[in-house]
Amino acid sequence: MTSKSDPRADRQWAVEFDDRARRELRKLDAKIQQTILRYMRNRIAGTEDPTRFGKPLRMNLAGLWRYRVGDYRLICRFEEYRLIVLVLQVGHRRNVYED
Repeated sequence: MTSKSDPRADRQWAVEFDDRARRELRKLDAKIQQTILRYMRNRIAGTEDPTRFGKPLRMNLAGLWRYRVGDYRLICRFEEYRLIVLVLQVGHRRNVYED
């Protein structure tokens, strides 16, 4: 539960996909696409704290977060000033971290 002093209180986050992530998502099987979109719509969009579902990345990806949807990973950046979870990359866990 958030307190009144928490700047994230009473704020609803939205989800956006950048162009690269949108292209990567379109390449996936339709069922996997639906699963990923449903996860982002039902879990992340509208939440007051999107960090509670994800995990921060480290080393060369520090500052980014990842969400796990089955065998797929979504690499995201939080745009606090706009309340946007921006999906930067979508891919299978085996190769999503390579770039």
